[in-house]
Amino acid sequence: MARKRLSVVVTRRLPEAVEKRMAELFDVELNENDVPMTREALADAMRRVDVLVPTLTDQIDQGLLAQAGDNLKLVANYGAGVDHIDVQTARQRGILVSNTPGVSADDTADMAMAMIIAVTRKLPEGIRKMAQGEWKGWAPTASLGRRIAGKRLGILGMGRIGQAVARRANAFGMQVHYHNRKQLHPDIEAEHKATYWESLDQMVSRVDVLSINCPHTPSTFHLMNARRLKLMKPEAVIINTSRGEVIDENALTRMLRAGEIGGVGLDVFEHGHEVNPRLRELDNAVLLPHMGSATVEGRIEMGEKVIINIKTFDDGHRPPDLVVPGML
Repeated sequence: MARKRLSVVVTRRLPEAVEKRMAELFDVELNENDVPMTREALADAMRRVDVLVPTLTDQIDQGLLAQAGDNLKLVANYGAGVDHIDVQTARQRGILVSNTPGVSADDTADMAMAMIIAVTRKLPEGIRKMAQGEWKGWAPTASLGRRIAGKRLGILGMGRIGQAVARRANAFGMQVHYHNRKQLHPDIEAEHKATYWESLDQMVSRVDVLSINCPHTPSTFHLMNARRLKLMKPEAVIINTSRGEVIDENALTRMLRAGEIGGVGLDVFEHGHEVNPRLRELDNAVLLPHMGSATVEGRIEMGEKVIINIKTFDDGHRPPDLVVPGML
């Protein structure tokens, strides 16, 4: 007798190739209209299915997990970050959580480097002038940015993405400094020509560009608060491609408007897609709609990891990308 196929709910549309392969392997319900599922719809799905495939827009908290049915045994997250999932409660209820680490490191690092260049060389200003027909010809003092070669780059969070940013910064002639929960092995530091700072305060006060690449956890919420932002050089640039909650966005906006920080490149925001309207008005702010990992190749690879995690679980084995509370 053929084994019953796992029932799987996918909360958002995924690349067509991923959805097709899932349909071949599992009994899949897809979100055809791609509108984020309501809390009620998520609760209904979790009561019925064996596996839930959420994304970062789905808050899988203690309240939802309390409503999960006995069949729900795996939350196979589509994405590396799991701060939107109460992993501890899931484990207590016998529900495994997996993610898709290591896929988007290079894509996100590319975006971080692009934003460093965009902010420091004032690319949005040039694009706006050309689009609005304001350019009247070359002038020696027009649209002057700052070179990045020789500048100090501080990396907050030296994991996969932070190290990928370091490799790119080295190629551009930047000096790499970093702060991390733990100092890296000397061989890794030598590979990236990176200097470790145990004190985040001391590092941010000395760098010209700060690239934020750490996850959002209770200990990193508003890690860059008003006090720490004030330690930075007035011409310094901040780039955030990790999680918006790491920065006190209101304090950052006030300082940008006052000229106390040179510029900012944000691909993520403290309140999700609700962007502070005062940020939109600033010429020294480059704002992107969470595009850091948005490549066709990356999104397909993420989907393939989700499939492998589910299939491995279905075969009675531990998912290769199992998330445990000690990792957070």
